Amino acid sequence: MENVVRLTPTLKAVAAVATLVLAATACGSSGSSGSSSGGLNPPDLKAQSKLGKSEGEVNLIAWAGYVEDGSNDPKVNWVSDFEKQTGCQVNSKVAASSDEMVKLMKTGEYDAVSASGDASLRLIASGDAAPVNTNLVPNYKDIFPDLKLQAWNSVKGRAYGIPHGRGANLLMYNTQKVTPAPTSWAAVFGDASKYKGHVTAYDSPIYIADAALYLKATKPELKIKDPYALDQTQFDAAVALLKKQNGDIGEYWSDYLKEISAFKSGDSVVGTTWQVIANLTADEGTKIKAFVPKEGSTGWSDTWMISAKAKHPNCAYQWLNWIVSPKVNAQVAEYFGEAPANAKACEETSDKNFCTTYHAADTAYWKNIAFWNTPIEQCLDGRTDVKCVPYAKWVQAWTEIKG
Repeated sequence: MENVVRLTPTLKAVAAVATLVLAATACGSSGSSGSSSGGLNPPDLKAQSKLGKSEGEVNLIAWAGYVEDGSNDPKVNWVSDFEKQTGCQVNSKVAASSDEMVKLMKTGEYDAVSASGDASLRLIASGDAAPVNTNLVPNYKDIFPDLKLQAWNSVKGRAYGIPHGRGANLLMYNTQKVTPAPTSWAAVFGDASKYKGHVTAYDSPIYIADAALYLKATKPELKIKDPYALDQTQFDAAVALLKKQNGDIGEYWSDYLKEISAFKSGDSVVGTTWQVIANLTADEGTKIKAFVPKEGSTGWSDTWMISAKAKHPNCAYQWLNWIVSPKVNAQVAEYFGEAPANAKACEETSDKNFCTTYHAADTAYWKNIAFWNTPIEQCLDGRTDVKCVPYAKWVQAWTEIKG
């Protein structure tokens, strides 16, 4: 349903994996906490009650950079020790999109998936993902509290996965060419014509939520509560704003190396980015700043989920516990370029400023991030008197927006 690129941060990772596809992760409204999945009523599946004997292998679907065994970079390997300690041989498949993840999970051939928010509710609603017994994941206790039982990884207080990592979508601008310094997303919406042809935006249907978040702050008459829960009127307003913006866009980005290059050359001077991209752009010598504007931002948070048809559930549970253990979660976070989910991971990062740079423990920072979620007809903001526009129609609209 999308063609978005999921990025790995290091140049070595890029060389190994080339271009990948990013998918949305998620939460409900900006600053929301707790599960709020509206009228979603998933099948009544039971979580596993206790761990049994290891089955000897586990089949995983993951974003590139999440399951590294040293084959891409000999120095990047957290799979081999897992296999030695558990006896579970890891078989992994890199997925290019959330839609591919959903299709693969439906085959029943995979035990677990690192699902993003635009996939997680689909997997829960269809019964392809089982509830998770967090008591079987000892490292869960050290996960940051504001990542637990959220709208993209739980329904009605039942956990459907283990948080892995998170990041925010930032506004980046060239400090030498964009003046005065912007404070608002108006820089890429209302004022975008000032930089016509040099504005960049994230290439994904989920970017519609960025427009909705801006309208939430600037058009209160629309009564938008959650940028992923848009009725037809609200949705049409967001689409209209993006169609207007399209005339000022120089390039929609999905490959982060192209965004770095565009900012370096001056082809792009303002637009959306991630912290890891901002870091690398600055390292290239480009004078940029990246920040969360006053309206807040969208963002992503990935969740390891277990298949309801898992043939190796015991090894899957051991993998979930391993991947969020402090040392491993730190390794993944640094390699991928995201804030770790385990609070103790910050003590294990090789760069001692890493968690500060990525705001890992900054609760106030994350309250301003509306994490990606799966738009469904049952409005995620709790409304029952209207239907909201489902993600399939976001995909259709994105094609129209881009012309």
